[in-house]
Amino acid sequence: MSDWPDEQLDHIGASDELDITTRRGDGSLRPWVPIWVVRVGDDLYVRSYGGIDGAWFRHATASGTARIRAGGLERDVILAEPAEASVHEQIDSGYQGKYGRYGGSPVTQMTSLAATATTVRLNPA
Repeated sequence: MSDWPDEQLDHIGASDELDITTRRGDGSLRPWVPIWVVRVGDDLYVRSYGGIDGAWFRHATASGTARIRAGGLERDVILAEPAEASVHEQIDSGYQGKYGRYGGSPVTQMTSLAATATTVRLNPA
């Protein structure tokens, strides 16, 4: 069972993009970054298009937390890595199904080994 309220899970999972940010040491928010989100079952996953060098990814994984917003919903999240390789296959399929309309290159990048290595599950804080 998911920790996400059903309405939020549905809302975020159906969003084309979500915006993500992290807090600086003084508590202020860094600039928002639009990213793709994929829902697998009752979980939400994101990856860094820029791989481990993506700024939002570096900051979020360093703190283990981030703030997201999608279509008026805004909340803090905790980042967790998926445990099983089979989840990566489902996430890849999710990216291909949801974003395939953009053509090959962006989806190919998001399902590459570099992006897959940055896969994190978003849990509500």
